[in-house]
Amino acid sequence: MIAVTLWPIVAAGVASVLIGWVWYHPRVFGTTWMRLANVTPEMAERGKKMMPLSVLVSLCGSMLIAYVMNYIGIAFHIYDWVGAVFELALWSWLGFVVPTSLGTILWEQRPLKLYFINVFYWLVTLTVMALILVVGSQTLVASSYDVQGETTGQYQSE
Repeated sequence: MIAVTLWPIVAAGVASVLIGWVWYHPRVFGTTWMRLANVTPEMAERGKKMMPLSVLVSLCGSMLIAYVMNYIGIAFHIYDWVGAVFELALWSWLGFVVPTSLGTILWEQRPLKLYFINVFYWLVTLTVMALILVVGSQTLVASSYDVQGETTGQYQSE
């Protein structure tokens, strides 16, 4: 059995929502994103009415991603920040986000710039989430890791 920790998953989910809030803010990429995605001010205004529900659903989805990333990290013995960034986040992004998002430019005929705004959001988000999961889990007593002699930091799997 593999132990998966709750608090780093919650923290990674919250971080994902916060990164999205900053990334898609009008002063960062929000204005450009809205124009390229053909989101009108009226559509944005209607979306504000559903904002609490949207944030809750986004948080739940982000926590699901964090849970799966944590599980993969345990399965592949990723226990340091280098592994979190280069093994967990980068490969997850390159293998899942980049190719699945290609449909937006291939089939939906969306601009390439919109594709880059969205996929690089996921690169930043997955990197931060992976770091939170690995570093956060190591700092908890009841974590996904069994720190043996405080030098190896290996995952605990039974």
